[in-house]
Amino acid sequence: MSDTKGTSGIKEIARALGVSIGTVDRALHGRTGVSEKTKNRVLQTAEHLGYKPNLAAQALKLNRKLSIAAILPKHISHFFDPVRAGIRAAAAETVGMQITLDFHEYPRLGVGDVQAVEAAMERHYDGIIFLPGDTRKFDAVIRKLSRDGTAMMCVGSDAPNTDRMGFVAAHAYASGAIAAELLAMNLRQKANVAVFSGELFTLDHAEKLRGFAATLAVQAPHLSLLPALESHEQPKQAYQQALALMKSKGRPQGIYLSTANSIPVLKALDELHLLGKIQIVTTDLFQELVPLIEFGKVLATIHQRPYTQGKVAFESLIQYLRSEEKTQPAVRLAPHVVFRSNLSLFAGQIMDTYEDLEPELRKR
Repeated sequence: MSDTKGTSGIKEIARALGVSIGTVDRALHGRTGVSEKTKNRVLQTAEHLGYKPNLAAQALKLNRKLSIAAILPKHISHFFDPVRAGIRAAAAETVGMQITLDFHEYPRLGVGDVQAVEAAMERHYDGIIFLPGDTRKFDAVIRKLSRDGTAMMCVGSDAPNTDRMGFVAAHAYASGAIAAELLAMNLRQKANVAVFSGELFTLDHAEKLRGFAATLAVQAPHLSLLPALESHEQPKQAYQQALALMKSKGRPQGIYLSTANSIPVLKALDELHLLGKIQIVTTDLFQELVPLIEFGKVLATIHQRPYTQGKVAFESLIQYLRSEEKTQPAVRLAPHVVFRSNLSLFAGQIMDTYEDLEPELRKR
């Protein structure tokens, strides 16, 4: 936001108080999300610095060129490629707006993710769409970019208690709860169940496990939950963990694969001739998973709707940047449960998405 001549602006107020630009903006305009104490500090500092908003400059800002970056992992491609496709589709619909969109990749969550976001600082983007992995590591970089005026939009997971401006993700707790209920309905006798997860410092994975464990305890006390296995999104590690678990004495009769990194685990089960004998609930829907559901080797999958996540994240970010009312969107999409009976309703959509991605995939 620009300032009248001889006055200090929102950035100066934020810098003086050590808070985010978003916090200052909400306090100055009387919006929610700011404590009364912080609001009073902001208003006192604004008065001391002689801050006065330039309404003409604000109106001009609405029509200025916006630069957006999407910084996402290369692996797992069958989740993040549809996210990118959704972002690209939303960008294509911004007819008449001056928007530039850049895509940046890093290997996988936990490997190069913070560094990739840090590198974006030099480009001074108006907004960045990213997936926060370990939120402990992302806190400082989110704070720095936000204070420099970059709106940080989380997709796929959230980074609460940071200066991010909003998030779009599938409802993680509900996803885990649904998976637990499905296994409870299909495992009537006393048995062990296991969860293969990604990094549990990622809120999305932690919430899925929390929803799964809580629902299992209430609806299926006869089922014992084994310690969660974190694969850290590394296929080789997930494969080896699966082999070791299924060869152990107390191997589970039910498995929830709460990460889209499911193929290595399913490969291990196939090699041990256990597919179709173990009740399995997976995450997301992609080409390799379709025949496994179709032939009953996977009970169901919890579809996180990555294309929709990407599209809504971009749309919400643009709305935030162009609006004077700086609300913080928090979108939890209802997960879709895909069984063999309704697989045909979803499989066509998956194929269409991959056809749209084909030119990009050929470049890799």
